Amino acid sequence: MINFPHRLHLAQTPTPLQPLNRLSKELGGPRIWVKRDDLTGCAISGNKVRKLEFILAKALEQGADTLITCGGLQSNHCRATAILGAQLGLKVHLILRGDEPIDKSLGNLFLDQLCGADISYYPVSEYQNLSELFQQWEQHYRELGKSPFSIPTGASNGTGAWGYIACAQELADDFQQHKISPSLITCATGSGGTQAGLTLGAELFQLGIPVLGIAVCDDKAYFQQKVREDMAAWQSEYQHLFDLDKPNLGKLDIDKLTINVNDGHIGPGYAKATPEIFETIKHLAKTEGLILDPVYSGKAFHGLLEQIKSGQYSSAQDIVFIHTGGLFGLLAQRDQL
Repeated sequence: MINFPHRLHLAQTPTPLQPLNRLSKELGGPRIWVKRDDLTGCAISGNKVRKLEFILAKALEQGADTLITCGGLQSNHCRATAILGAQLGLKVHLILRGDEPIDKSLGNLFLDQLCGADISYYPVSEYQNLSELFQQWEQHYRELGKSPFSIPTGASNGTGAWGYIACAQELADDFQQHKISPSLITCATGSGGTQAGLTLGAELFQLGIPVLGIAVCDDKAYFQQKVREDMAAWQSEYQHLFDLDKPNLGKLDIDKLTINVNDGHIGPGYAKATPEIFETIKHLAKTEGLILDPVYSGKAFHGLLEQIKSGQYSSAQDIVFIHTGGLFGLLAQRDQL
């Protein structure tokens, strides 16, 4: 048994695991299964809510009344935090990377405002001093008599890793239910937290399946370091939960876990997709009725398809793709379709 820390039940879980039969037949390769984490909620859909279940529980335990977090202009994480903050009666302040747009009625940014989040915009040159910006706003709210709680990019830290450890537990049940033994679990990697949780969870629940993160920004070396840092922070912070008499958390050597990252499909950069990725998004929507986004899931899924087409997984029978959501980000780039 694994002792999970306190969490808030904010996500609609467990999410279904569904096969993409028509697409798989078309490719002539392994059967592709999708873990539908785009269905974790309606407006809060996506992978971030799994992490926030644990992070916001910690914030409330510490008496927080104000959440401060950060991301790009169309950050899925910021949108989820803004909505959940409103649900929990917490003030939310967003530190967004980029110049203040003229049109704020698009995608995630529209929902941030709708839910009453305060927003500060910073050009990239200023946003690079992110730790200083967090300190500045924390001090600001303390001076107002508030109790601020800061959440890192993508809710990716030791606490957030629990969200996808829990998802790995669901996957173990999914595989038993569908009677499959996948050769690979893959997901988009943008801040590292989802991959860190899945890597830990695959080991803890003895799935015996490698986890591959398909990078949507930065490079392989960066993510290998970031994922390992998140795992180390998780183990350090939650050592008190480890049961040393059982072969699970207490005896887990995270230094021996393999961090698999593919950085060959980043394209022009973060939140910038090539025409080929938009074609993949359109094709999957028409073929399977599955909606991807150009920032995370679409870019990662396109990378997976390219690897399958190259024959890289010719011996595999089943592959699992974690759909991390992002519908509102797609709406913000609808002109590319």
